[in-house]
Amino acid sequence: MKVSGFTFIRNAVRFDYPVVEAITSILPLCDEFIVALGNSDDNTRQLIESIPSDKIRVIPTIWDESLRDGGKLLAVETDKAYAQISSDADWAFYIQADEVIHEKYLPNIQQAMLTYKDDKRVEGLLFNYLHFYSSYDYVGDSRKWYRREVRIIRKGDGFHSYGDAQGFRRYDRHLRVIPINAFVYHYGWVKHPSFQQEKQKSFHRLWHSDEWMKKNITSTNEFDYSKHIDSLKHFTDSHPGVIKQRIQNKNWELPFDPSIKKMSSLKKLHYFFEEKTGWRIGEYKNFKIIK
Repeated sequence: MKVSGFTFIRNAVRFDYPVVEAITSILPLCDEFIVALGNSDDNTRQLIESIPSDKIRVIPTIWDESLRDGGKLLAVETDKAYAQISSDADWAFYIQADEVIHEKYLPNIQQAMLTYKDDKRVEGLLFNYLHFYSSYDYVGDSRKWYRREVRIIRKGDGFHSYGDAQGFRRYDRHLRVIPINAFVYHYGWVKHPSFQQEKQKSFHRLWHSDEWMKKNITSTNEFDYSKHIDSLKHFTDSHPGVIKQRIQNKNWELPFDPSIKKMSSLKKLHYFFEEKTGWRIGEYKNFKIIK
């Protein structure tokens, strides 16, 4: 079985992305790893090249910032990396620069890839998600956070990144997938408020016009996490080993009371219904689960 990892990145140092941790978290499962490295104005290339592995291949790219409709540029960059994967790969393992896989899930992931390698009905493997918010001690647990997404797909015709690179499609239809017992730890909303504010200024430009930016993005130097909270809960499990040094080095504290739910009455009803049943009413699914 041959597995190819792939991702895209630009200005990882400037925006404090844990891209090294992201790549190294799945590198043990990969025979090669493709990095689409966008035109950066920091030391991102040196950062990637500091990873001690000959599996990694860097592909220089230029971001087309005219693609400002719904984050389409991110999907384009994802597809550039996917296109460079070896044609004989059985699986393509996608990881974004702020996502990390816990080492405890690697055996489950490997076994799932082996189990379904020759079952061509299965076009992808579906992961669960933990979305950390504000610090490494809290995860978002409201409907605003997606619960599952595809992170392993086949190498073949018609596969492409969809929307703002959250998931994938094949010939513009949903992928047929199998859920697996593994979580993606998403750390995109865990940064010092100054880094988070810089990221917001930069990345909203990939979705919105200059006029929208002027109206909705403040000129403050630090992101105010408290304005964007509806529901959080304490994270009491362990973090992936590769991220622990970053956690030890964090230099901010943002305490919250997770018992406070800043939701409308209807959203609270949906929230507690989901807590009781595990079913999310009207959940968006960018995939089709094989029964």
